Amino acid sequence: MIFARKDLACCFSAKPYNMSLCHGDTQHSLENRKKFLGLSDIPHQDLVCAKQIHSNNIYKAEDTDKGRGALSYETAICDTDALITGERKLPLGIFTADCLPVFIYEPQVRVAAMVHAGWRSTKKLICQRVIKKMSDEFDADPERLLVGFGPAIRSCCYEVQDEFTRHFSYGLDKKDGKYYLDLARINIKQLLESGVKQDSIYDSGICTACPESAYFSFRRDGAGCGRMISVIMLK
Repeated sequence: MIFARKDLACCFSAKPYNMSLCHGDTQHSLENRKKFLGLSDIPHQDLVCAKQIHSNNIYKAEDTDKGRGALSYETAICDTDALITGERKLPLGIFTADCLPVFIYEPQVRVAAMVHAGWRSTKKLICQRVIKKMSDEFDADPERLLVGFGPAIRSCCYEVQDEFTRHFSYGLDKKDGKYYLDLARINIKQLLESGVKQDSIYDSGICTACPESAYFSFRRDGAGCGRMISVIMLK
């Protein structure tokens, strides 16, 4: 649970239930989605999902998009890493196994977004682009936005190469001569620069890559691991 609100449904899953239709063991993925999302009264067959490519591309989902990527990967929205909607009962889902899932909600104009923010998308300012689109198309006010971070790899485990100093001027910790990336801290800074209030940002603080973590991790488990789902839906 990210936001405890009566006008919004949002959730993120954990291991061992793979929610992806294209990564890991997908044999039970549809059943996993149905059971998990049913706990939050989210219709799994209505999910809108994307074929994520670590871009800063954004898609505005309409009611006619209902079910895209819900029951087959082939029908998902192509080349997209952020979904926005103002439609009620239209669940938006993204899939992660270390990247940062970002939930965004503007309660006054009632618009929601679900963002897949890996380091590449973060470098491309995906959250700032989403906020601008929410403002331009829905008149959302950044100062009213509520933002939540789900489970992601944290700086305790996210060792990166020296070249990352060229990509990010902040959010890098150096320990014992090695660099560690803090995706959450970088995204928080970008959100604040876009006008989001500090006390409106909630971070779960969960690291997916720690050895004892109950979440899928690409870094720890390898490319064949499953994926968690993060979903937001206007009620």
